[in-house]
Amino acid sequence: MKILSIETSCDDTAIAVVEASGGLNRPVFTVLQNTVSSQIAIHQPFGGVVPNLAKREHQKNLPLLLQLIAKKKITAKSIDAIAVTVGPGLEPALWAGIEFAKQLAKDWQKSLIGANHMEGHLYSNWLTKSDKKQVTSDREIVFPAIALVVSGGHTILLKMDSLTKWKKLGETRDDAAGEAFDKIARLINLPYPGGPEIERLARAGNPKAIAFPRPMLKDKNYDFSFSGLKTSVLYYLRDIGFTDVVSFRPSLKRKKLLVQSDKFSVADVCASVQQAIVDVLVGKTIRAARQYGAQSVLLCGGVSANKYLQDNLKLKAKSLKLDFHCPTREYNTDNAAMIAAAAYIQKLRKKKLPIAADATLSL
Repeated sequence: MKILSIETSCDDTAIAVVEASGGLNRPVFTVLQNTVSSQIAIHQPFGGVVPNLAKREHQKNLPLLLQLIAKKKITAKSIDAIAVTVGPGLEPALWAGIEFAKQLAKDWQKSLIGANHMEGHLYSNWLTKSDKKQVTSDREIVFPAIALVVSGGHTILLKMDSLTKWKKLGETRDDAAGEAFDKIARLINLPYPGGPEIERLARAGNPKAIAFPRPMLKDKNYDFSFSGLKTSVLYYLRDIGFTDVVSFRPSLKRKKLLVQSDKFSVADVCASVQQAIVDVLVGKTIRAARQYGAQSVLLCGGVSANKYLQDNLKLKAKSLKLDFHCPTREYNTDNAAMIAAAAYIQKLRKKKLPIAADATLSL
């Protein structure tokens, strides 16, 4: 089936068209169109996403993206179903996509499928481009698998026995990894989004320069906690006399970034923070893979775009002779193609989600 999908869970407006086939045993998702409109410039002055501004931009951008899709000769006649993200996410942003999808489904006389954003991230490992179409076996993932789903709002570790059967081993108890990246970036006045900025600056830093804690790394469970790391960075900055520490809350005021002094190197702080987060994520994922006899390791979610995390987890997985899978960059950040994949699998499972925003929806 051919699915037109809509994603507006946060600050990216996205519409995609995906051809899905193969069923639950060996699904193939060929991305025919994948359009994304970023709102970074809109939210950057605030240091984070403002929900009502995001909703306004989604309402403005969705018709424009649909026009781009239409130019590729995608019409109501060529679509079998419409899918839309119903959660988790920011409710005002979610409602913008839902209302647009409901009207489009009515106009085009198509069925409407509500999709789980986090399941979309999980299934993004199965997406392929239309100009580089792969045979099914190239995208086959061997189970059991350990999946690390890591984003701005979620850090979840799963044991997957099949495409549709999984057990949640652990999740974050407070700040997610992406949230920790952004909050720590704000402390040293890096622009939003902070995660990519920390990754960029960390390339010039020493990851061993500062001994930040690795929260819960040695705990026997598979839960995560990054709030303590954020506080440790705050105390470190204060102890060295870095007076330009900012509040955790977004502010319109942008203070001057102190790049380096005799006591402080922003690159070393970024590298040390990134190393602490990566050590925890990789350590717990690999320990779970060993314990549960995994054949594959999957990495997905917005934070999976961090190349340092990708490289470290891949290296550890390969050392255990495990298959490693991570989506290409265009599919590990928020996009609508993954929503089509989630919707296809939900339809085959006869699993229906209400067409209403659910900010707390989880895996």
